[in-house]
Amino acid sequence: MAPHGDESGAAEEATVVGAEKRPISTIVILIAMQTEALPVVNRFQLVEDQNSLFPKGVPWVRYYGTYKDLNINLIWPGKDPSFGVDSVGTISASLVTYASIQALQPDLIINAGTAGGFKAKGASISDVFLASEVAFHDRRIPIPVFDLYGVGLRPAFSTPNLVKELNLKVGKLSTGDSLDMSQQDEATIFANDATIKDMEGAAVAYVADILKVPAIFVKAVTDIVDGDKPTAEEFLQNLAAVTAALDQTVCQVVEFVNGKCLADL
Repeated sequence: MAPHGDESGAAEEATVVGAEKRPISTIVILIAMQTEALPVVNRFQLVEDQNSLFPKGVPWVRYYGTYKDLNINLIWPGKDPSFGVDSVGTISASLVTYASIQALQPDLIINAGTAGGFKAKGASISDVFLASEVAFHDRRIPIPVFDLYGVGLRPAFSTPNLVKELNLKVGKLSTGDSLDMSQQDEATIFANDATIKDMEGAAVAYVADILKVPAIFVKAVTDIVDGDKPTAEEFLQNLAAVTAALDQTVCQVVEFVNGKCLADL
């Protein structure tokens, strides 16, 4: 029997172990852009929720359906009400992750999307990576301990069997709220040892971590950050083709997850 002061910790540990051995039944797929989301929606024949689980007035969209033994919820943050563009970035990502966990109580979160890649770390256009760790690169707080909080390094949920089965590339993911890369960002991304960079992953990881929901990160490379083409130009040029690669990999991930427990991933 655990000492009296350790009862809550022992109970929490037992709950976690039980969850890891229970078949995954509900997943949430978080995708920031409509262009990235719709192929997955169509592939799994998901339908839009007309009676939103989310607070009135938010633009967030939930698509849902079942695939074999899985309840699939794909959440897209929607269009910004003021500017009419996809609600990308860490603020929308963290809000919608929190709301999705509260409303749906998923067994697993899959954050899927496009990313920039570094050729110096072995990334090429259309490569799909599974992130091993996630961190921020634009939260600079040069005060002891606050600096570590700013970077916010967190491991993704470990999925060695998934990586082996799908033969996925693995790399560290760095997140910031800008599409381009300043010199200061570049220095932190280098310090983060990142292979890929995006605008949502670390925010999803932060919320998933504090609410104790396993999260994995599937990122397809649209542009080479340390290449010779402007990032925005290369991103738009490759978005359609890379989205197809992302869709295929997300489908394979869902297929692999179906019927398994967390400990099998």
